[in-house]
Amino acid sequence: MTEKLLITENAGIRTLTLNRPEKLNAIDIELLDMLVVALNDAGADDGVRAVVLAGSGKSFCAGADIGQMIDRTPRDWEETVDHYLDPIRVISALDKAVIARCHGNVFGGGLGLAMACDFRVATDNAVFCAPFVKLALAGCDMSAGYFLPRLVGLGRATDMMMTGRRVEAAEALAMGLVSRVVTEDDLDAEVAKLAGRLAAGAPKTTAFTKRAIRKSLDRDMEAEFDYEIFAQVQCLQSPDHREGVAAFREGRKPDFKGE
Repeated sequence: MTEKLLITENAGIRTLTLNRPEKLNAIDIELLDMLVVALNDAGADDGVRAVVLAGSGKSFCAGADIGQMIDRTPRDWEETVDHYLDPIRVISALDKAVIARCHGNVFGGGLGLAMACDFRVATDNAVFCAPFVKLALAGCDMSAGYFLPRLVGLGRATDMMMTGRRVEAAEALAMGLVSRVVTEDDLDAEVAKLAGRLAAGAPKTTAFTKRAIRKSLDRDMEAEFDYEIFAQVQCLQSPDHREGVAAFREGRKPDFKGE
């Protein structure tokens, strides 16, 4: 049986590849559980400096496996829907940068996974969609109700979520849904370049910066300022900060140790 999740690592960059290409990497419960474990493992491993989330075959991820939509009790459905949000929770809480390598279909739960990541690098043939309403499901599924308005604004999010229309890569870039758009031939090189840049950063700096960005979505200005002060004081006392200053003065690249 083919492994549903492939895990590779190179130079501090761990890549998690959804591997159900015959199903466009649709997520069943087994793959869901494997992904949660792999993400938590990446977060706990100090040797991992950045994470890439990818999909094998023709698409990033077509969403939840339709085969999981069987008859269940309301309580069972509540637990299942909540469980599908677990990898999104882990990605959001991870103290490391996460890049979504987007190509082909980025639909439904695949869109939710991509939106939870810190960066979305897409091919020029990628298509993004929150198709839930077309199945008579609420358009806010798989974190779309939280992330989509924050990424693209209320009006564009309403359009996508209430109509279920498809958004091609150029429009996704224009509306801020993706970070970069490249050709299919250039995708791996662009992801590797970005991941390498992030992996070379000071880990504590990345962690505090990501926490500040994520927490700012749900708190007022003064609370954010309080956190910025706290985060910067911690970083100012770190060996990595001293190394960064020394490297700047000496005109060389810093060698951050994550201390």
